[in-house]
Amino acid sequence: MPSVAIVLQPGFQMMCFAAISAFEIANFASREALYELTILSENGGPVASSLGPTVDTQPLGEAGYDTVIVGGLLTLRATPKPIIDFMIESEKTSRRVASICTGAFVLAEAGLLDGRRATTHWFYARDLQSRFPKIRIDEDRIFVVDGVIWTSAGMTAGIDLALGMIENDHGPELTRLVAQNLVLYHRRAGGQLQHSNLLMLEPKSDRIQKALTYAAQNLRSKLTVEELAQVANLSPRQFSRAFRAETGQTPARAIENLRLEAARLMLEQSRHPIDTVAVETGFSGRERLRRAYLRTDGRPPQAIRRAARASEQ
Repeated sequence: MPSVAIVLQPGFQMMCFAAISAFEIANFASREALYELTILSENGGPVASSLGPTVDTQPLGEAGYDTVIVGGLLTLRATPKPIIDFMIESEKTSRRVASICTGAFVLAEAGLLDGRRATTHWFYARDLQSRFPKIRIDEDRIFVVDGVIWTSAGMTAGIDLALGMIENDHGPELTRLVAQNLVLYHRRAGGQLQHSNLLMLEPKSDRIQKALTYAAQNLRSKLTVEELAQVANLSPRQFSRAFRAETGQTPARAIENLRLEAARLMLEQSRHPIDTVAVETGFSGRERLRRAYLRTDGRPPQAIRRAARASEQ
C-alpha cells in the first residue's frame, strides 16, 4: 500500500490537512486501503498549529515513503536541518516529493527546486524567486509537477494537488468521486490560474453573482445584457447599473474577461484547434479571439499555446 507522509513544523497552517483528507476520502470512496497516511515532525509528539491546537506526530525516522508532502507555515522561518536532510533523502527514495503553499521554501532550502518549475502561494512567490533565483517560478499556477517534485499554491490548492496525485495513481473516475465526497464545486487542473476573474469581480448581491455564474457556465451563448438581466430578475437598465456599481466593470468587459480566461485554459491544457477554442469560449471565430488577446495580452493565441508547451519541457 502506498504510504503518504506529511511533514509539519510548529506553526503549520491547518489547511494542510485538507490535502491529506483527499487521500483519506480516496480510501473511503473506493472501499479499499489505497493509501497509508502518516503525520511526521522533526521529533514527533504534539506539534502546535498556527491556530494553537496541536496534532500528534511521529518522528521523522528514515526516508522511504511513497509520497512525502511538506506543509506550509503562515510565518516563514529557517527550516531545521533534520527536516532538510529528510527531504533531500526523500527525493532519492520517494516516488513523489511535494509541498503545499509555503512548504515550497523548505524544498527550496533543500535545493530540490533548483532548475525546476515550481509554484507557491501568490503572496510569497516573488520572495521565493528572489531568495532562490535558480527556480523557475510559475506564480499563477494552482500546482506544478516537474519530475518527482510537486508544488502547490496556497491554502485550498493543496486539495487540487492531492486530487492530481490520486488521478495519477487511480484515474479520473475515482478522482471525480473523491471531489464529489469533498463537496468541491469543481476540480481545478494544475495549470489553472490562482487568480480567477470570476472571483476578483466580487459582486455584492446574489442577483449579480447569479448572473456571473450563469455567464461562466454558458460562454458559448451570446450573453447579452438582456439575457443576463433576465437571469438576475432585473430590467436591462437596472442590471447594467447594478453590475457596474458592484463590479466596477461593464457587463461586456466582464464577460470578455471570463471568455479570455476560459480560452487561456483551453489553449494551455488542451490540443483543441484554436478555431474550436474560439467557438467554445464564445468568441465566434479565430480572428475575434486573436484581436481580443492582442488587445489585452499583447500576444496572439498561438504564442500563449507555445509558451505553455515550452514551460512543460
